[in-house]
Amino acid sequence: MKTHFYIILSLKTPQGFVDYGHYAFGNDREIARGLFGQLQGSEKIKDSCPLHIDLMETVNDLPVKIKTICCTLDELGTNCKLIAREIFRLKNLEEML
Repeated sequence: MKTHFYIILSLKTPQGFVDYGHYAFGNDREIARGLFGQLQGSEKIKDSCPLHIDLMETVNDLPVKIKTICCTLDELGTNCKLIAREIFRLKNLEEML
């Protein structure tokens, strides 16, 4: 079984958290963890924090949450830019190899 790593963006609603974004990183654990470690936000999850970012992986085709951070809207914007830039870089490097 191949393991895949991805990031899920979610926001809090009265019914609970709803996923609204998904970034796929492929099967490189080091790249996924390294990028997630650069994201802004707090590992201390509070009920008052409406925006979450989860680092996920698939294990035997089932999703497993590795780590979660909560962030402000400004931090989310910065994080999305960082994620998009890294995915762009990775995908372009793959094509060159």
